Amino acid sequence: MAHPARHFLTGRRRLLALAAAASTVPLVAPPARARAEVSAKLARGAMARFKITSPVRPVPNLEFLDADDRPMRLSDLAGKVRLINLWATWCAPCVSEMPSLDRLQSMLPRSRFVILPISLDGPSKPKVAPFYRDQNLDHLGIFYDKGKKAMSTLGVTLLPTSILVDPAGRELGRIEGDADWDTPEGVALMKAALGNGG
Repeated sequence: MAHPARHFLTGRRRLLALAAAASTVPLVAPPARARAEVSAKLARGAMARFKITSPVRPVPNLEFLDADDRPMRLSDLAGKVRLINLWATWCAPCVSEMPSLDRLQSMLPRSRFVILPISLDGPSKPKVAPFYRDQNLDHLGIFYDKGKKAMSTLGVTLLPTSILVDPAGRELGRIEGDADWDTPEGVALMKAALGNGG
């Protein structure tokens, strides 16, 4: 007959092994899967100018401000797909695409996907909140560039520019110039980044 203490040790070892195995299970879709889902075949129609980022590179941990001037970092939203959009109220193409970004955000779960329209307005910063009200942008947050660093930090030379970032903080691709984001092609691209296929 086996000794009771031996049964206890064997059971304890089994529990430790199970716990170790469970700790290796990813909590979010692996970045490699997200990248595989976001393929060149999705860069069509309204997303024809979407350029896949290759080689893969991490996005710098950009600092910006929220609507109340509280500092934020891109890493504060780790685990979510993020669409960074650099824009300004004095930029006509930026202004024209904001309603489509607002509609896109309304179509996808904020718990997994967030659009970050980061305003580069600077001295015209007081115009941003009234612009949101006038355009009925109810689903987008208000964010501001901190210290005029966003364009250089992200390697942006044209407004608007939008950068798609996976849950692990890697750039999947970008569009320079405005786009129709709430089109079937735009939604399919975002769903691919979320790992839902396209």
